[in-house]
Amino acid sequence: MFEGFTAHSLQGDGAAIHARIGGDGPPLLLIHGYPQTGAMWNRVATRLAERFTVVVPDLRGYGQSDAPESKGGAAYSKRAMAADMRAVMQGLGHERFGVAGHDRGGRVAYRLALDHPDCVSALALLDILPTIEVWERMDAAEALKTYHWLFLAQPNPMPERLIGADPIFYLDTTLASWTRGITLSPFDSEALAEYRRSFVRPEHIHAACEDYRAGASVDREHDAQDRQAGRRIEAPTLVLWGEDGSPATAGDVLSVWRPWCASVEGTAIPSGHFLAEEAPDAVTSALGDFFR
Repeated sequence: MFEGFTAHSLQGDGAAIHARIGGDGPPLLLIHGYPQTGAMWNRVATRLAERFTVVVPDLRGYGQSDAPESKGGAAYSKRAMAADMRAVMQGLGHERFGVAGHDRGGRVAYRLALDHPDCVSALALLDILPTIEVWERMDAAEALKTYHWLFLAQPNPMPERLIGADPIFYLDTTLASWTRGITLSPFDSEALAEYRRSFVRPEHIHAACEDYRAGASVDREHDAQDRQAGRRIEAPTLVLWGEDGSPATAGDVLSVWRPWCASVEGTAIPSGHFLAEEAPDAVTSALGDFFR
């Protein structure tokens, strides 16, 4: 994976962040989601590296990055994770850069754009709605479909113990169930092996739960504060979502994002949740055109 890229350990904002870096051109940060690592971007990043300097980190608590101790989600707020990303990019000499994020990485990306608007030149969000919107729109059908939002946010150690009893089963079932075809076939074998190596580590199971505990508490509070204050994402924003992904159930996805963004465009992709792996050509084309 990531032919032509080099691996680095970089200083975040309180955590060492593993990142792959490749290409030449304007800086572009690609942030992964749950329950994956930066490996999810392999098929897209290597092609974007023909036109951009591409930085692909593992978020704190995932992959080869540090997993700080945390309680109640405190160390895994999207504000803290966004600060990591800002520190990494500034450490590489990139004061202003494009950002694309999928799933939890999308939440880190839009928090980065809200908290540090001078850093983000353009923003792409893959298969998410704002965190507070997810909670406010959740009904019985959506709760069953996205049960992990509620399950992972339960107090430690209940979800950690249950997942830890058979983490590969939990990981593989989760990944397959969110694809369009309910299968693991879209995932590169090397990427899948990396997800498994990372996910079986107890500290990473705990970190992922803390990520979702933050989503149920402090992340939602930060969104509410921004919405009440009328703060919006000032960077031009692209929203992509899977035709069979969770955001599609909201109906007009762009109508949900318009109050949050000064300028937003986007489209559905023929995919489930994992756009970059299920439809890499469409995602590469959309991101390349947008960030150009």
